[in-house]
Amino acid sequence: MTLDIPNLKDFDARLRAEAHDEPSLEVPQGAPTKKTQIIAIYGKGGIGKSFTLANLSHMMAEMGKRVLLIGCDPKSDTTSLLFGGKACPTIIETSTRKKLAGEEVKIGDVCFKRGGVFAMELGGPEVGRGCGGRGIIHGFELLEKLGFHDWDFDYVLLDFLGDVVCGGFGLPIARDMAQKVILVASNDLQSLYVANNVCSAVEYFRRLGGNVGVAGLVINKDDGTGEAAAFAEAVKIPVLAAIPQDDDLRKKSANYQIVGSYESQWGPLFESLASAVGVAPPVRPVPLTQDGLLALFSAEHTGADFVLTPATDADMRGAFAGARPSLEVVYDNV
Repeated sequence: MTLDIPNLKDFDARLRAEAHDEPSLEVPQGAPTKKTQIIAIYGKGGIGKSFTLANLSHMMAEMGKRVLLIGCDPKSDTTSLLFGGKACPTIIETSTRKKLAGEEVKIGDVCFKRGGVFAMELGGPEVGRGCGGRGIIHGFELLEKLGFHDWDFDYVLLDFLGDVVCGGFGLPIARDMAQKVILVASNDLQSLYVANNVCSAVEYFRRLGGNVGVAGLVINKDDGTGEAAAFAEAVKIPVLAAIPQDDDLRKKSANYQIVGSYESQWGPLFESLASAVGVAPPVRPVPLTQDGLLALFSAEHTGADFVLTPATDADMRGAFAGARPSLEVVYDNV
């Protein structure tokens, strides 16, 4: 088979042109109409997505909702808080083991429950032995074989690592698998950089005809400095909740204690978040430029007022700097 290179170039040009065209349809602004809301949660590693999701899902279940929590981070730590620190077998490792034994994966092998929440981990390859994004795609293929599209849930919450930008981690946005995205960030530049990248991905796929929008931002470890709230205002998304930087929350999280419960003093906070998540419409964000992101912070903390000084050829050559013979052809006047 031969490849028609000109046609490939034409296709690439059309795709790029399409990505720059404004879509004719806006993201739906009303409440989602499907019974099952599939929501992808993104955030920087270590920002507290797992803490937020474990408590959010537990509170949703206490509110009478059927909830499925799926960890899509290769670290496989999404469900650890929910299960008291115990690691549950991942779909990928279970599938590999069962395949070697000539057996089929059953739902009870990979899905576990607590307090009305059903939860599982997709997992990922061993370090240095495969692509984490491809592992995500493989995991969802297995979920489809297990009957994912026939399951009866009010909410399916997908916990995605936001630092990684390869295709597998962008699956819910690129393939319209989710109706909306929720961002988790704090008042620090790196977590907001990741949140802004996700907004850029949502906007990019909107230009390609996608329908996923951003429902809002959850500010975790909020110390009151205001940068995350300013970011949300700048990209035109709502703040769904601000979880304070509090020693009681830190200790309970470290000890694998659920606080998203009516029995906890933090119950009202997570009840309010659960309600906001349910009704928040998916909106189209306005991603910031790098300079726009830096402008949210004091220049003394970020170096935002630094002026770039161009390097010279002499700088690069160092001790070898000096005049070089010219290769220019000089013609005598005749």
